Amino acid sequence: MKKIFPSAAAALDGVVRSGQLLAVGGFGLCGIPEALIEALKQTGVKDLTVISNNAGVDGFGLGKLLETRQISKMISSYVGENKEFERQYLAGELQLEFTPQGTLAEKLRAGGAGIPAFFTKTGVGTMVAEGKELREFDGETYVMERSLVPDVALVKADVADMSGNLRFNLTARNFNPACAMAGKVCIVEVERIVATGELAPDDIHLPGIYVHRIVLNASPEKRIEKLTTRPRK
Repeated sequence: MKKIFPSAAAALDGVVRSGQLLAVGGFGLCGIPEALIEALKQTGVKDLTVISNNAGVDGFGLGKLLETRQISKMISSYVGENKEFERQYLAGELQLEFTPQGTLAEKLRAGGAGIPAFFTKTGVGTMVAEGKELREFDGETYVMERSLVPDVALVKADVADMSGNLRFNLTARNFNPACAMAGKVCIVEVERIVATGELAPDDIHLPGIYVHRIVLNASPEKRIEKLTTRPRK
């Protein structure tokens, strides 16, 4: 099965459509699939529900899709750094399903593992548990959380081989493997593509069985949200 596509637009062609549930990897701006997000913007698809730790910043990352009103709902654990997100949410133009970060990661992991739901103590006694099933185990109360199985996962990795085996770069791994495993279709943006067999088995972070399409973006911008430096002596 050929997995390499000539461009981000080609990789999205025939896969994305309006009204879908998408998962997008990254943490802040670290490890986001920049080219795939831009290509998704260019498709013009709308009414998207997007699962992501956060929504980028104004004008970059998922912030681009907020500006074009292509996202109707976010499932996130952090929504700071984005004034347009704040404006749309307070104006009632954007839905938000606020999810504790560890719970969000587990909802994706469980979805990828074929587990429909799980129980956790996180959120019990708060608005996070409102409307959800509560159950007692060994004298402790737990809330049931449903797993997430997105229609499409957009993922960023450092290196892929021709079979789709992936290696991530340090902290840019973050939510990417969980998104990749959970998605019904997984599209990956990478900075380098190597021959199958070039990656040592122990260096592979995610096996290619989860990856359907790959696109090369050798020079991503990798913007930093807030750059703070100290004066040098």
